[in-house]
Amino acid sequence: MLHIIVIIAYIFVMILNDIIINETQKMKREIIKINEELCDGCGLCIPNCHEGALQIIDGKARLVSDLMCDGLGACIGHCPQDAIAIELREAEAYNETKVMANIVKKGKNTVIAHLIHLKDHQEQGLMKEGLDYLKANEQTLDFDLNEVIIAVHLNKVTSCDSGGCPGSAPISLKTDSKQNDSTGSLKSELTQWPVQFHLANPSAGYFKNSDLLLAADCVAFSMGNFHHDYLKGKQLIIACPKLDSGLDSYLQKLIHLIDHAKVNTITVMIMEVPCCGGLVKLVKTATEQAGGKVPVKLIVVGIKGNILQENWI
Repeated sequence: MLHIIVIIAYIFVMILNDIIINETQKMKREIIKINEELCDGCGLCIPNCHEGALQIIDGKARLVSDLMCDGLGACIGHCPQDAIAIELREAEAYNETKVMANIVKKGKNTVIAHLIHLKDHQEQGLMKEGLDYLKANEQTLDFDLNEVIIAVHLNKVTSCDSGGCPGSAPISLKTDSKQNDSTGSLKSELTQWPVQFHLANPSAGYFKNSDLLLAADCVAFSMGNFHHDYLKGKQLIIACPKLDSGLDSYLQKLIHLIDHAKVNTITVMIMEVPCCGGLVKLVKTATEQAGGKVPVKLIVVGIKGNILQENWI
């Protein structure tokens, strides 16, 4: 009898352990959402989801695996009904190894397209995971791995051809480090796209271990030296606490940036007007609720572009 009790207790512990592991593997992240009322089942999104997260089922596009969806939105621009969007919700963490195991079955061209998709979005860590899987399983591939590596290396991505049109898909920008001598114009210090908070993906690779600048919408228009003196070397997110809706999603994204992207610092730039104070309150709430800690600097800008306050809070 004691032996049977021990066995039952062991099974119970194992089941409980699996439940705990499954729950801890979930996180809030950007993931695809399909509006079934708008979706007409045309299937144009399917070939543009190289990860295999979408399928047409019962005449509608369905997200069949949280695990496979990278949240980068390559499928969005290919939906003629605008039925696909990105939302922030609890989902299983994206797994590149499992995705690549699925993609290799679709052949060399799909593997190349997937790796170029990651390259276009500066997801170097995920690219390495995918290539590591291919190298470890090279003997079982029905294509030449070297040809894949060369094709990805030589490809000069044109944003719309690879599903990366500058909308909501995260894109890392390369900027010229020199001033335009012929016109005297100053270069942009913006290093990523998009910048509006609702469109920003906190899981994008360029946010990892970065210095984050969270600026009120009006700040850059008030300061002639915004790019050179304040944006340079930082990743940018802009928001308006008075006019923007869905501020709860902003809070969740900030917590994700602190706990998962592990940003080094957050600089909050606001105007002197009272409504901008909501942005400071949002950051303070996020730092209180997040598990990690991050230094926060507050910069208050006057409506004439002068700095009224600059200090760590």
